[in-house]
Amino acid sequence: MAKYRQIYERLAERMKTGEYAAESKLPSETELMHEYDASRGTVRKALDLLQEHGYVRKHHGKGVFVLRRDQIEFQFNGIVSFSEVYASMLGRSIQTSVASFEDIEAPAWLADRMNLAPGTRMYRIERVRNFDGENVILDVNYFVKDLVPGLTEEIAAQSIYAYVEHELGMQISYAKRKIAAEDVTELDRLRLDLHDYEYVIVITNDTFLYEGRQFEYTESRHRLDKFQFSDVARR
Repeated sequence: MAKYRQIYERLAERMKTGEYAAESKLPSETELMHEYDASRGTVRKALDLLQEHGYVRKHHGKGVFVLRRDQIEFQFNGIVSFSEVYASMLGRSIQTSVASFEDIEAPAWLADRMNLAPGTRMYRIERVRNFDGENVILDVNYFVKDLVPGLTEEIAAQSIYAYVEHELGMQISYAKRKIAAEDVTELDRLRLDLHDYEYVIVITNDTFLYEGRQFEYTESRHRLDKFQFSDVARR
């Protein structure tokens, strides 16, 4: 593992355990250079990575400060499962429950969207993400059954991506993604603790395997107040 990533992993772990508390200031670059026996460039790369992943924020002339992670941050510059996002938020109560698991024929609108043959069998799954005691995400997943064989409700309650990659040995390549604000639906009201919110943030994902076949379409429907979405733009 590259030295900067080792430093990143160590600092991230110290933030997760509370050794570096939210809103506290990290040691200076010079102090980190001495602590980790690393060059300034290596330390800066580690700090840049921490900022990209939402752990810290740099304040010019003041230093680097640990961010409070009261929101679940989803990044657009990678394909990350919910369980991988949760791994960066140790200490918070986050749970997944499977509200619905069905074997269905692909509806016409989805067959057209995914370029599927008539009659293609799909798994349709509703998963609810509970964050600190409230249901705040509804994932409506569609998976092509032939491409994700053996999928079960028990697997869906954990990580489907881990199953695809580690059990089925397939490589997830890329996703076409869109974000929009939409009116709350009856399904949202049924599954989520919406309070007075009348809108949800919806992320749609068309996700493809390495060989170019689309195996998933998902709508992730988020309560407005609990989430932030980020990307890293480079000139």
